[in-house]
Formats: sequence, C-alpha cells, structure tokens
Amino acid sequence: MPSLEIILSRSILELREFYLERRRPVPKGLLEALEVDTRLGAHQLAKQIRGRYRSNRSEGQRLHTLLRFEIELWAQGYSLVAGVDEAGMAPLAGPVVAGAVILPKNYKLRGLNDSKKILDHETREELAAQIKQDAICWSFGFAEVEEIDRINIYHAGLLAMQRALQGLTCLPDFVLVDARKIPHVTTPQRGIIRGDALSASIAAASIIAKTTRDAHMLEMDALYAGYGFASHKGYPTPEHCRALKELGALPIHRRSFGRVREVLGLDPVQSELFGEPSDEVAPEAVAAHSC
Repeated sequence: MPSLEIILSRSILELREFYLERRRPVPKGLLEALEVDTRLGAHQLAKQIRGRYRSNRSEGQRLHTLLRFEIELWAQGYSLVAGVDEAGMAPLAGPVVAGAVILPKNYKLRGLNDSKKILDHETREELAAQIKQDAICWSFGFAEVEEIDRINIYHAGLLAMQRALQGLTCLPDFVLVDARKIPHVTTPQRGIIRGDALSASIAAASIIAKTTRDAHMLEMDALYAGYGFASHKGYPTPEHCRALKELGALPIHRRSFGRVREVLGLDPVQSELFGEPSDEVAPEAVAAHSC
C-alpha cells in the first residue's frame, strides 16, 4: 500500500472517487489528515467517509438483526433453513407466485429487505440476481389463475408455497414462512407474522417471488396490449380498472375477484369463499376486491 504521503499527493477528486465512490479501504490516518488538509473539499470528503462508516455499521446491525430467527435455528442444529414467501395475492390478474430460498449461514446482503419496501425495480432485480448466485439453493412456484378461482386466493398462495418448497434442489431441515404454515409439509416450520421484514430468509424469498412474478407480468403485457400490465403488474390501480372496464376481462383475470365479476356481469362471490386468511393476508384480500 502506498504511504500516506503519496496518497495525499493525489487530488481530492481522485481520493473521493477511490475511497468514497469505489469504497476502497481507507488507510489509517487518512481521515485525520484530510480533516487538517487545507484543500477545498478535503474536510467534506472526510465527513462523507465517516458518514459511510456510520451507515455501514447501521446496515450491518440491521442485517444481523434480520438473521435472529436463523441464528436461533442454526444454534439448535438446523443447518438448512428455508425461507418461503409469496407475491401477488391482491392483483386482479395473473398467478400468485412463491419463492423459497436457503441462504448460507450468517449471510448478509446489503439492502436485503422485504420486497414491498424496495420500491426501485432495478434494485430488486440486482438483489434477486445476487441472492440466486449466493444461495445454497432457491426455487419458485406458481398457482395459476384457474387454481385461484377454484380453491380461492388464500389456498392458492399456500399451493404456490408448496410448489416453491418442493422445487428446492436441497432438502431443508426447517422452514420459515411469512405469516402462515404450509400444509402437507413434514419438515418442521414456523409462521412469522410480518416475516418478510423480520427474517433474512423470508425477505430473500419475497424478492425472488416478486421479481419472478413481475417478469411474468411483463410477458403478459407483450401478449395483451392496452392493459398496462408492465406498469401495474395486474394490481387494481385506476389505470388497470379503466382498461378492465373498457376492454373487458382477459383469460388471465381472476374471475373469483369482485371487480372482474362485475365487468363480466357475474354475481359477487360470497366472502367466505376467501376463507382462512391470516391477519397478514386479510388487508390484501380486501384490496383485491375493490378498485
């Protein structure tokens, strides 16, 4: 490593690019030297680097907290902990998709969070790509529109979770699930309310589910022009509701959902057909039936 004197001979612009933008390790004594450097921007650079340190520590603490359920299970001897979550309970169109992920022990990915809290599409895609690269194994499962209409959205979500779990190439010895428990699964499991915001494994699964479903709805946008699936992904936005009313229902619209039934001139479905939602699912189910 070059001496501190050589490093300080570089311009502030070069130092900013190297140590702030490229996040290279900062040599001992550099921050203190920048704080007494008389060049314009030196003090500000030192302040920004220290701010990065604080941000990194905070993110590290958040990610460690996000592993608390996994750490507890690892300590009990469960090596392969799978997280499972779904996406697409509320839309009027398209399948419900679940993701299943087994992360390496003590895995920390900067920015990992509940997919609903990651609003930027590109960030979600970048995180999904990294998770797929780093995970011990990962999978996804679909429950199609016909299945949603036949068994209801709540049970279709569970079906998609079953399929995602069955698609894993390695057998988990414990399963963490967002809010619910998956039926017909012999592996020990635990449902965690708001698990996608509390468990790293479930958060990773939520990102896989969300990005997989979004990609599918982009394909539907190319197949069905004029409905705007690329932007709203089938959710009951004003844009989607207008298109549904003006253009009519498609084969990928959920005929068990009130807004779609209204357009088709069908009687409303009795609310009990959507039975057994947990507290986590109920608000989405309600939203799905009103535009």
